[in-house]
Amino acid sequence: MMERWRSLLKRHRAVLFSLAVVLAVAGLLTLSTVKNGGAVLTAAEVTNWGLSFQEEGKPPVGNATAEYLQQYDSLYCVPTEEKVLYLTFDAGFENGNTGKILDALKKHQVKATFFLVGNYFETQPDLVKRMVEEGHTVGNHTYSHPDMSKIADKASFQAELQKNEELYQNITGQEMKKIYRPPQGKFCQSNLEMAKSLGYETVFWSLAYVDWYENQQPTKEEAFGKLLPRVHPGAVVLLHSTSQTNGEILDELLTKWEEMGYTFGDLEACLGIE
Repeated sequence: MMERWRSLLKRHRAVLFSLAVVLAVAGLLTLSTVKNGGAVLTAAEVTNWGLSFQEEGKPPVGNATAEYLQQYDSLYCVPTEEKVLYLTFDAGFENGNTGKILDALKKHQVKATFFLVGNYFETQPDLVKRMVEEGHTVGNHTYSHPDMSKIADKASFQAELQKNEELYQNITGQEMKKIYRPPQGKFCQSNLEMAKSLGYETVFWSLAYVDWYENQQPTKEEAFGKLLPRVHPGAVVLLHSTSQTNGEILDELLTKWEEMGYTFGDLEACLGIE
């Protein structure tokens, strides 16, 4: 009986030692994260963009700081005390809602940024032309919407952006602006470095809500419950143009933000993109 107890004790100690090693490694990773401006740069380099809303009317805390992102010509909100918002829309396909969104933007004289994937350029050239003709910026959301954090070589990374550049030029006769949003907000430091080396500004967001499930659309009340109390000066707002809810509420939403004293800025001009 005594020998069995000793054996169990040894095994227990071994488990505790292993756990201590794991916690120590985790501590080192956390320390590295803090030292490097909030972004994970060691073994856990790849991350998903995330936000923590801590105070109403104030920018949320991102899982990478503004200072860290700035090193790589990247941002998630604009540092300002002015009540100005920057509207952006992600679009992977068209389902009949973009026209309503463009109508609302035109009514309120708001210039937005549309981050488009290759499928959108290939299937909706007329809507792309309308976006440009009405003064909006068309940004790069990659050709095939992959997890860019898994792309390690620059040639493959560049190809995802370059294909869209070519499609955009074929449609509009213009060069595409160097503004990029990683699909699903998945990124790593090497991605930010590659985007910068290609002349791109990487844009995340500081205000969004779950609007992308086509068959599980939020109600107007649910949308307003997220988008009104969390708005803040310098917010980069992410909405999806595939959202039926967004198409139905955007006019009213813009009106409500205006009533709160907000105006709408030009993200392209803010970034100094030529």
